[in-house]
Order: sequence, then structure tokens, then C-alpha cells
Amino acid sequence: MESSHLPLADRLRPQKLSEFVGQTHLVGKEGIIRKLIEKDQLVSMIFWGPPGSGKTTLARIIANLTKSHFVHTSAVSTTLEDVRKIVKEAKERLQAYGQRTIFFLDEIHRFNKAQQDAFLPHVENGTIILIGATTENPSFEVIGPLLSRSRVFVLNQLNEKELRKIIERGIKFLNLKMKADDIKFLIQISNGDARTALNILELAKFLPIQQAAQKESLLYDKKAKNITIPSRPLLKV
Repeated sequence: MESSHLPLADRLRPQKLSEFVGQTHLVGKEGIIRKLIEKDQLVSMIFWGPPGSGKTTLARIIANLTKSHFVHTSAVSTTLEDVRKIVKEAKERLQAYGQRTIFFLDEIHRFNKAQQDAFLPHVENGTIILIGATTENPSFEVIGPLLSRSRVFVLNQLNEKELRKIIERGIKFLNLKMKADDIKFLIQISNGDARTALNILELAKFLPIQQAAQKESLLYDKKAKNITIPSRPLLKV
């Protein structure tokens, strides 16, 4: 797919930590994920955070900076056979080229126990580096053995300043002119979700911002707006 046909959020996706907005407790100067990358000491991880907080983007950046092969799948559509194929290819890649594979599993909470058990041994022996993403408390949704072999990191909802930075980046990319009140409205309606903000912004090329927001809300899972992520992790990280 040509980049011009990708959603704005994908076209603007940061490629390095210096471009990443938010989650300074993880990727800032003293952030643990930054230190793991700098020391090249990758471990399997679970990213727990609300929609649009940067889970997928951060996983891709980790893969880029560590020169790891990146496999992105969703638990909604991934079967046990898919997992076996990913593991087989990861093992071959590691043996032939010495390259690690980061297996990014979005919505890991949708995998049942049998599915999670299937890749547990391969996380244990280092065949794959698992990065699971979830909006649900992983202590309830991820099996204990997998949790014990992973680090759980909580991603916070983006604040207004962080969201404004992303929106202004999008405005510049699209060469739009927006009133200050429209930007403020977009920040408020996006509720800390960067992808929602950029989706609305892209529609704003053709529609007034209020209409663009209405259209986007029809495609958005309203349940996601009610997700509450604590300011402190319930799990030891």
C-alpha cells in the first residue's frame, strides 16, 4: 500500500524515540524502556494503556532501534496456526541471520489460555520477544506464567499538551489552517487518543471540524472511551 493511501496516523508514526510524544516515565532520559534499548537488553513486555497512547508505535520503535524483525498481529484475527508459523519463521531467522523477532500482539487479552500457552515456551527460550498490548488489566487477562516472564508497563493517557503537539504536527503535514478554537475543540473531543485526533484532523480537510468529529465518532468503539487506566500500575514493573 502506497504511503499516500495510509491513514494520517500511520503516515505520521514516529520512527525514533526523539519523535515519540508522551510516556516520558518509560522513554524519557531515565525511562526504563529507553535504558533497555540502549543496553540492548530486550525482554518480553506487556503494554497496558488506553487507545491512542502509543502502544503500537513504541513497539515499532523498539524493533527499529534494535534492528529486530517486527511482526504485528491482532489477537482478534490470529489463530494458533498463525502463531506456530510466526514462531517457526522466527526460529529460522534467528539461526540463519542472528536476528531477533519482536512479535507484537495487539489486544492480547483476547487470546484464551490455550492460545497464550502456545507461545509461552518460545518466550521462555528467547525465540521471540513478545510485546503484548492491552487496554485491560493484564493481571486478569494474561496467564500467570506469561506475566512472570514479561515486564508490564503502564502507558498513560496523553495530556492536552502532548495531544496538541501531535495535532500541530498533523496540521503542518496536511498544510491546513485551523483556528485556535478548533484545535482546542479537537483536543477535548479526542479524549487523549492520538489516533482519534489525527483521524478527525484528516477528515477536517473536507469537513468542518465538528462534522469531522461526528463522523469519526460513528466508527469509534464507544466502550474504549470508558476505559480507566490507573495513574500507578497495579503490577510490579
